[in-house]
Amino acid sequence: MISTQVDTAGIAEVVIDHPPVNALPVAGWFELADAVTSAGADRAVRVVVLRAEGRGFNAGVDIKEIQAGGFEALIGANRGCFAAFAAVYECAVPVIAAVHGFCLGGGIGLAGNADIIVASEDATFGLPEVDRGALGAATHLSRLVPQHRARALMYTAATATAAELHAFGSVHAVVPRGQLREAALTVAAEIAAKDPAVIRMAKEAFNGIDPQDVRRSYRYEQGFTFELNLSGVSGRLRESFGRSERPESKPGPESEQPGSERPESESTPRPEPED
Repeated sequence: MISTQVDTAGIAEVVIDHPPVNALPVAGWFELADAVTSAGADRAVRVVVLRAEGRGFNAGVDIKEIQAGGFEALIGANRGCFAAFAAVYECAVPVIAAVHGFCLGGGIGLAGNADIIVASEDATFGLPEVDRGALGAATHLSRLVPQHRARALMYTAATATAAELHAFGSVHAVVPRGQLREAALTVAAEIAAKDPAVIRMAKEAFNGIDPQDVRRSYRYEQGFTFELNLSGVSGRLRESFGRSERPESKPGPESEQPGSERPESESTPRPEPED
């Protein structure tokens, strides 16, 4: 599901590859967290590029696993996503997210916690959580778009384009899909050419002055997801997923984007229990 390669310049590529839509199971989220953390801990690594193969960047967690595994699977997904998002944010070196296609749910958590985002022209960003009886990643969406736009995207489960996020300044560059990896590696090479001690300290300094505690705010969000699950609302909406909301019967925001498709499995909640 997750692979890592490091070149001679100190650029680590962490790649998500879990067909059909890169909706990761519990084990995949922990594997991703370990890969990003390990890359940052390697003194030979100067920058990380987080990208994906296939139809889109990331479609969140595997809903089918949640449906089959119940609360045990839900708690596992909660902890795994929390770990992966934190690993990106706390990675000792800058993380560049190279986003193509759909970036939904958990994908927003990864991209929102990255240091730099490079996106392809077909990239779309959104949180389908409310349609799944869940909440989460508003913390990270709010790092990508202004507050009122974030609220509108959350409440409607609509998506924003890469061009829109570029206009807001949260996406560094928008390029044709075939040039995405090259564009991300070009930015990575600029960073890798700098003094690594300075870059590592700059990453730590930026996190230290961040006005938002992303770990705490994300934790807070997930408490409401627990309530929705305990009340039965989440289960009812998850059961309807794949029936009444299939693209052919009810087009969603993603299907309105040229060349994009609604993933077969999108994101669901990822609360992290209090320690």
